Amino acid sequence: MRILHTMLRVGDLDKSLAFYTEILGMRLLRRNDYPEGKFTLAFVGFEEEADGAVLELTHNWGVSRYEIGTGYGHIALAVDDAYAACAEIKSRGGKVTREAGPMKGGTRVIAFVEDPDGYKIELIQRD
Repeated sequence: MRILHTMLRVGDLDKSLAFYTEILGMRLLRRNDYPEGKFTLAFVGFEEEADGAVLELTHNWGVSRYEIGTGYGHIALAVDDAYAACAEIKSRGGKVTREAGPMKGGTRVIAFVEDPDGYKIELIQRD
């Protein structure tokens, strides 16, 4: 078994696709409209679905906002340099909610950014 994808419901698919592709640098792997179900699925990732886990962005037509809830935590991405990644994300218009720096009680460098729907993404600097 392996993890295939994580699904996030998004209110504005175009804004979300711009964030994940233009700000985080993922690629749009596939996008399909389902008129009978009134939804669109878009899969984004850093590598092909056969090679690693991706994100499924689900847009239910007519729904522009979701409550994230208290159970959701974050998506984690490995980066070579969290400080440089934050600077690049900000230069592309992304929102950094926790600047890069050592995590509390540890030495690992992390940062947090937020997508247009408020989902948190943790950047973890590789050792």
